[in-house]
Amino acid sequence: MTAGKTIKGSQRRTFLFLQGPSSPIFAKIAARLAALGHVCLRINLNAGDQIFWRRPGAHNYRGSIEGWPAYIEAFIRRHAVSDLVLLGEERPYHRIAIAAAQRADAQVFVIEMGYLRPDWLTLERGGMSSNSHFPADPTQILEAAEGLPEPDWQRRYRQSFLAEAAHDLLYNLPNVFLWFLFPGYRRHAIFHPLAEYAGWLRRLAAGKRHQRAADAIVRSLLSSGSPYFVYPLQLETDYQLRAHSPFSSQRDAIREILTSFARAAPATARLAVKVHPLDNSLIPWPKIIGREATALGISGRVVYLDGGNLDLLTEHSAGMVTVNSTAGLHALRQGKPVKILGKAVFDIGGLTDQQPLDAFWAAPQPPDAQLNAAMFRLMAASIQVRGNFYSRAGTDAGAQAIAERLHRDSVNQPGAFVDPPPRQKPAKRNISEDQATPARSRS
Repeated sequence: MTAGKTIKGSQRRTFLFLQGPSSPIFAKIAARLAALGHVCLRINLNAGDQIFWRRPGAHNYRGSIEGWPAYIEAFIRRHAVSDLVLLGEERPYHRIAIAAAQRADAQVFVIEMGYLRPDWLTLERGGMSSNSHFPADPTQILEAAEGLPEPDWQRRYRQSFLAEAAHDLLYNLPNVFLWFLFPGYRRHAIFHPLAEYAGWLRRLAAGKRHQRAADAIVRSLLSSGSPYFVYPLQLETDYQLRAHSPFSSQRDAIREILTSFARAAPATARLAVKVHPLDNSLIPWPKIIGREATALGISGRVVYLDGGNLDLLTEHSAGMVTVNSTAGLHALRQGKPVKILGKAVFDIGGLTDQQPLDAFWAAPQPPDAQLNAAMFRLMAASIQVRGNFYSRAGTDAGAQAIAERLHRDSVNQPGAFVDPPPRQKPAKRNISEDQATPARSRS
């Protein structure tokens, strides 16, 4: 097909793919878009990018991060790029590329793991979290969701931890040992891949023991009859935490939450802090949490879980507090009160608790049932697709659905695109040491 001709109702476009997950899904999306008549290009920044592309249209950038702005600006204009597709919009390379794309009037699409996990993927136009164009006005959500079907919650695609780990190794090990192929590349991750893998091996070795201990804690909480709140930790490397929250580190969030809990929570309440299932154990969260709890005089009221069933734990809780984890969506689905401390696409008045954190502990506010159902219907219809990153069936389904939405230019439709974005990125704040001074719990 030639440029300028209509292709099933869409103009021929040029899609530029930057870094995606350690998965074949970006290459599969490109293959489907190319079959629809579009041009698909890729810029590889490292050897792992090369391994997971393996199709025409690739260009290798081997220069420095300092030279990247001029390179990507010229590339977008030279190739008349109409659409930019990437994962991790806050990565340094991607922030620069997004700015260049916006100057060239190219659309930006972000793909991530789904808000409605486990077997959904997110596809948003313009950005996620603070950058999301998803409505924040309850009235608009209710109107846009009217007539939309209830999401199909039946799980369709499964992926194993082994498959995810194998893909991660296939992506990162070449970057470690073949670094000289892309000498100017700079990783966005906090930890070196080999350190991550060493941490994972230690954690896996103790996995069964930790799971048994976590299951026992869950049983104890459920049988105690006392109220408890759930605080799911996020990954220290998570850009939701790094870019879309007021905290510079999860340590700051832990300090603020535990200090507030000690100061304002009912004396009978407990706090269950659950480690992220993909945490690499390189940061000693149990010690950090234990030290803070002891200093605040609440060590007997704070429990730490490395494992356990989060859905079961949340179902019987008084509510959840989180920086901006998607675990909050699971709590909302169960009708539980949720308090968000950062920016999240679902932090909307009438859904999440808008009180100060101190007030949340004493009188947590559940979501409005009608708005809650509408938000999930609109989210599923407009910015979610079924699929995953690490199974053949899941990547096939996800790639097909994403390619169709990109081709039809229907991302964030129906009715889920507000311009300018209705959220603002929070400013970072320093959590002063005097906030962490012992504030004895009520007794």
